[in-house]
Amino acid sequence: MALTGISLLSCAQSKSKPVSTKDFPVKKTEAEWKKELTPAQYYVLRQKGTERAFTGEYADNHEKGIYYCAACHQELFDSTTKFESGTGWPSFWKPIKPEDVSVGSDTSLGMVRDEVVCSNCGGHLGHVFDDGPAPTGLRYCMNSVSLKFEKKK
Repeated sequence: MALTGISLLSCAQSKSKPVSTKDFPVKKTEAEWKKELTPAQYYVLRQKGTERAFTGEYADNHEKGIYYCAACHQELFDSTTKFESGTGWPSFWKPIKPEDVSVGSDTSLGMVRDEVVCSNCGGHLGHVFDDGPAPTGLRYCMNSVSLKFEKKK
């Protein structure tokens, strides 16, 4: 399925326990999210979709700056923690602050993964794996469409 020029993978809604049972500070109805986000952003951020590898605008971005949540503009990742994972998605070895993201179990697609969402609005960002570089050994594998990059001035 292609939305606004980006190729997206169909992904079943997660059937595992939610990332968090807490209320996220940003609360909007699905109708409000649909109005504010592009179709591709809504699909990934609100419906837990995934963009196809090597199609997102930030997979090959090497500029210095900050990556924000595309839905609520919370700071998430600094470009100094971005690395080439070879996966086709922007990958980072840590968020700016651990509390910027929430992590929970995702058992969709017949596998178990750790889902990463924005701790401010609950938007689906991607997944985190334990095969990243030092110093954390983590790979936060994010969807470009769930991020907004701003260059450092």
